[in-house]
Amino acid sequence: MKRGLVFKKFIALFKFRETGIFTGLILLSLIFAVTSPYFLGVNNLLNVVRQVSLLGIMAVGMTMVIISGEIDLSVGASYAFSAVITGLAMTNGFTIGSSIIVGMLAGLVVGIVNGILATYGRIPSLIVTLGMLSVVRGAALILSRGLPISLSGRTVIDPNLDKFLFIGQGKIFDTIPMMSIFLLAIVIIGYIIFNKTIYGCHARAVGGNQIVARVSGINVKIIKVMAFSITGLLCALAGIVSLAFLANVTGTTGTGLELQVIAAVIIGGTTLKGGEGTILGTFIGVLIIGVLRNGLVLLGISPFWQMLLVGLVIIGAVGIDMWTSRETT
Repeated sequence: MKRGLVFKKFIALFKFRETGIFTGLILLSLIFAVTSPYFLGVNNLLNVVRQVSLLGIMAVGMTMVIISGEIDLSVGASYAFSAVITGLAMTNGFTIGSSIIVGMLAGLVVGIVNGILATYGRIPSLIVTLGMLSVVRGAALILSRGLPISLSGRTVIDPNLDKFLFIGQGKIFDTIPMMSIFLLAIVIIGYIIFNKTIYGCHARAVGGNQIVARVSGINVKIIKVMAFSITGLLCALAGIVSLAFLANVTGTTGTGLELQVIAAVIIGGTTLKGGEGTILGTFIGVLIIGVLRNGLVLLGISPFWQMLLVGLVIIGAVGIDMWTSRETT
């Protein structure tokens, strides 16, 4: 009897979306742990988290957009645009603090414009953000003149440049990358927003059924604009942290990143139809992408094959999502 009860409880865990995704992460990790003696090394595992930190920060925002029933294809361009704006400000006499504020505002503006056009303008978000991708990417290239913007003691007059670079390059206790700290902080904040606030409840309601949400008194348009705005801010944050890590940026930075962000969110269990998904699931999805890429590198597999395998994982995740959706309807 006890064994049967334990088994039933174990099976019941898989009703929670995150449990199945986390199991996939564990199985993938075990495969690479067996095939590569370096995979479970502390430095390697920390490196995995560091490598997906920027992707994860942006994926938290994308989760909010997709759960609310929309999509944002401009995240990679917004990421580059904010970094370029910040870099230009720093190299043109602005203080580090004011440069960061300007860069964050740039990302916020992109998000707000996306939200307004997609909701009040009634233009499909796929079209709006696809167009914004070109607009913002073009603006980043024009402002940077197609050349790298480098940060150094010769180009930045603010004496706090080293402190800024620590944001991207530094380590806590000489072990934990600062970028990973940023990721964990954003995941925790995102989790609280989506699970402990009215906004999170309303966002899921809007994504699940806009008509019912509107009849219930929820301001659907404001909820969606907020989702796009948060995504814009997080893209800006990721871009600025990237600037601190590399100490340079170009207008082409982050090209194709939007597909990786969407992939992480989908793998994490968020449905493209909206209304379902979690921040925790997205975090696990980000880790799955990081583990997969890291493991393939350790095995010496070509980057071209890596792209193919990641694509297959995405297709599999979407297929499973569609199958489970049909089963529950």
